[in-house]
Amino acid sequence: MAAASSDEVSTPLLAEEGGVRQRVKRSDGGPGKRKNLPDDWNEDCPYGGKVYLARQKKPDPWWVTTLEIITIIGVVAFCYYAYYYFDNMHFHVAHGYAHLGYSTAQHHVAQRYLYGKGIDQDEGVAMEWFKKASDQGHPHAAYNLAIGHIKGIRKDILEPGEAHKLINHAATNGVKEAHRVLNGLCRRGGCN
Repeated sequence: MAAASSDEVSTPLLAEEGGVRQRVKRSDGGPGKRKNLPDDWNEDCPYGGKVYLARQKKPDPWWVTTLEIITIIGVVAFCYYAYYYFDNMHFHVAHGYAHLGYSTAQHHVAQRYLYGKGIDQDEGVAMEWFKKASDQGHPHAAYNLAIGHIKGIRKDILEPGEAHKLINHAATNGVKEAHRVLNGLCRRGGCN
């Protein structure tokens, strides 16, 4: 091993591997001290408080700012509409789902048309929506369609005897009113 000068102390690090590496200890204040540090260097932070390779923040283009403002105005307008025109909004959302084929939404749309809540009353259109929902097996829609047929709202939607089948379907699926109609009106032959 070579003799170390008064400024250096060498220690073997990899002696068992056969090669010798030397760690140099400088006399400028210890192994952790560096010479020529910048004035704003902070010893408590990693890398002295400097962030290397930091991205310079550029301002957003005008169209991004405009898009953000339009989005915020749209959200505020939607919240206003949803709060003050809830029935109308609920109808349009349910109507969209009804067109997608959801039987519960079709039944809700038919109820809205039947009673005119949030939309102009139209019993004929209501029976068409009840028919679409009952074709998918919705028991309340089947009951309402059969009762509408019995009351004469739209006689052209159902075939003769189909009203009895719909009321029976509704009764077997837990519609209490259907049990009463099945035991009362249908026994007397009024379901045709």
